[in-house]
Amino acid sequence: MKEKVIEISHLTKSYGKNRGVIDVSLQIEQGDIFGFLGPNGAGKSTTIRSMLGFLKFNEGSIRILGMDSVKDHVEILKQVGYMPSEAWFYDSMRVADVIKYAADVRGIDCSLEAQKLCERLKVDTRKRIKELSLGNRKKVSIVCAMQHRPKLFIFDEPTGGLDPLMQKKFFELINEYVDEGATCLLSTHVLSEVDKHCKNAAIMREGRLTMLESPHIDDETFLSFYEEDE
Repeated sequence: MKEKVIEISHLTKSYGKNRGVIDVSLQIEQGDIFGFLGPNGAGKSTTIRSMLGFLKFNEGSIRILGMDSVKDHVEILKQVGYMPSEAWFYDSMRVADVIKYAADVRGIDCSLEAQKLCERLKVDTRKRIKELSLGNRKKVSIVCAMQHRPKLFIFDEPTGGLDPLMQKKFFELINEYVDEGATCLLSTHVLSEVDKHCKNAAIMREGRLTMLESPHIDDETFLSFYEEDE
């Protein structure tokens, strides 16, 4: 029986009158590439931020890699590679310094893995962040999330801004790490990514989670989730 890497039980996070997440329960096993679908405002990012201890939730419990998301917040972050949807960095920093800083925060020498990732993704480490396009900022963010070879990857809309070749290389890297024992949660709007790369999937709508029997759903069914959310 495979280890449960993510265990969410009856998670509820309220923002008052604004929608949060309601009674979300989810389990993801080791070695899974899990697709996390849903329109903007459905609760995907709120769920992810609650998992990582960035938000205080109202009810429920979350265990990541066997640890409590609240009590073991710091230790969890050491073993997770998180890429937020916004690739924000200090504009004046050079790419090489951003990547090294991300490694230094963890107290790990990630230079060899970072070099490999930069070569694969064609990241120019000499440039300053302010010189980069959105796609190139995304690539820097991917390197920062992957370079310490975490047990769990959590990606929030990672491929926006990437050209098709870089999208292909990104998923090649994910599959390589998963083959070596990692697990991946992929939050995305792109149905084709889930259909092609994910082993299991769920969709968020109006703050509630619906597990999908298969990640291979047709466009009509997928769009029906969005239409019901409007």
